[in-house]
Amino acid sequence: MQIVVLGGDSLFNELKTGNSEADLIQIITPGELMLFPQADAYFDLEFENTAERIALLSRFLPRPVFINSIIAPLTQSGNLFIRINGWPSFLQRKIIEAACLDSMQRGSAEKICNALNKTIEWVPDVPGFVSARVVSMIINEAYFALQQNVSTKKEMDTAMKLGTNYPFGPFEWSEKIGLKNIYDLLTALAETNTRYQPAELLKKEVLQ
Repeated sequence: MQIVVLGGDSLFNELKTGNSEADLIQIITPGELMLFPQADAYFDLEFENTAERIALLSRFLPRPVFINSIIAPLTQSGNLFIRINGWPSFLQRKIIEAACLDSMQRGSAEKICNALNKTIEWVPDVPGFVSARVVSMIINEAYFALQQNVSTKKEMDTAMKLGTNYPFGPFEWSEKIGLKNIYDLLTALAETNTRYQPAELLKKEVLQ
């Protein structure tokens, strides 16, 4: 099984952590997709929600096309794509969080993920999925606490790991994911619900 993956080394290696027998081919630029017209599946881990990118990826349908799209739902990108949470540190897990609007594509996507020794957890096609939205709010609340001088970043990271058994503290998580990714998602969510409004300190660190 040949699977083409558009993305940098870090995300590509996370996707490979399942020790699969599938033939994963890494490419760096979108144009290289055209070199593999008969692959069994495609992962765009650097997806940009533009008309040009959507048109390019649509050429490979109905074969499974996975897009790393945390904010934009499939209604804005392509109803036949499989949308996944590919934030840094999330793809190395056994479970891939995904959304898909087409039942036949779901079946195909599950076969591809099985070949990668991973399983899919289907969630609603909404901005932030489930885990990205929750983790972003945890990080945001940590920034609110930091603003109020509750404690230091290091102490809060330690407390959350020891007290809740989180794999990372909120500030460690923000570094792995990228604070701008957190800010962009919170800002998008805040357009319809003010409880997601980014903390001023978080905003300041991103925009400084």
